[in-house]
Amino acid sequence: MMRIAYFDCFSGISGDMILGTMVDLGLPKAKLEDELDKLSLGGYEITCSTEARMEIKGSKVKVILKEKDTDHRSFSDIRHLIAGSSLDKDTKELSIKVFHRLAEAEAKIHRKDIDSIYFHEVGAVDSIVDVVGSVVGIKYFGIEEVYASRIPLGSGFITCQHGTLPLPAPATLELLKGKPVYEAGIMGEMVTPTGAAIITTLTDKFGRMPSMIIRDIGYGVGDKEFRDVPNLLRVVLGDDEREKETDRVTVVETNIDDMNPEVYDFLMERLFEEGALDVSLSPLQMKKNRPSVLLRVICHEGDKARVIDTILKESTSFGVRYYEVERVKVPRRLEEVETRFGKVTVKIYQDDGAIINVSPEYEDCKKIAKEKKVPLKMVYNEAVKEVLSSYKI
Repeated sequence: MMRIAYFDCFSGISGDMILGTMVDLGLPKAKLEDELDKLSLGGYEITCSTEARMEIKGSKVKVILKEKDTDHRSFSDIRHLIAGSSLDKDTKELSIKVFHRLAEAEAKIHRKDIDSIYFHEVGAVDSIVDVVGSVVGIKYFGIEEVYASRIPLGSGFITCQHGTLPLPAPATLELLKGKPVYEAGIMGEMVTPTGAAIITTLTDKFGRMPSMIIRDIGYGVGDKEFRDVPNLLRVVLGDDEREKETDRVTVVETNIDDMNPEVYDFLMERLFEEGALDVSLSPLQMKKNRPSVLLRVICHEGDKARVIDTILKESTSFGVRYYEVERVKVPRRLEEVETRFGKVTVKIYQDDGAIINVSPEYEDCKKIAKEKKVPLKMVYNEAVKEVLSSYKI
């Protein structure tokens, strides 16, 4: 049974809202403070209170600075601060990963090297507390898989140390590249760079809520009060009791009846470069008895736009259709086996300890077959034989 969390970002997402959901779900303030004390940061205190937005109550976490934080920390400074702390290894790695994403976004925007990036707002004490505290919460609840809704974006302008910037903030947009977003029709910042960095580090699965047994719901309260929606982040904590792994993907399809067959090879290559998980071609008989091809591409929602753009640019199709599906995947792992021809990587599927299927990697077998000048099927069979032998089957 796997513990999963769904971030319902109906009113946006920020670092303090994420931390608020963790406290609302039951992360003890004492536990949070004990973990944050391992950073040796100092100069602040945390307050946790209950506040309401449109009569829905949630937890509001504030970081109160004892004196103004004037330090402009670089990514290197923050990395050393976290890496040199006594936090556990997983918390350190995930926290540093969040700040690395932030640094990459800032470096892209300012056209600088990542090590020369200095954070302003997101390098402040409260942002460090929000990031590390949120990761502490994820680990505290044993969350193994994170999902999120599509991300709503506000509009207007915001004043920061760089001046007056358009919303969404440039760093926020950079962090959300490849993720599904929509215009919410609200004036004001709904997604902060810190919030965008945390959620895009935690997951690449954005869309509808996954199947789960709901165990608890937490609400994190945002600073602003919007007129039309409660400014809250909702996190649904649950258990996935399915025996097989499932996820949601997007299928993009089009029928093609007038393209040079030689183009399909290049088209498939380009689609895989743009994030396609699978590409297939199936024969069809269309109107007026025209023979044609059904091009079907499976991809993540975040790669859908690039996949569609590639199809329309590289094929003769005038349009595509797409829809979301849920797929079931068997748990598998990769192992390298030593055969008399050489090393081959194989995929192994086990169920209740019994090996159900063994699939040698085609490219490994192909390379060895060419080098050793032996039939491909011989290399393939030898790899399967070695796996079964090692498991005494």
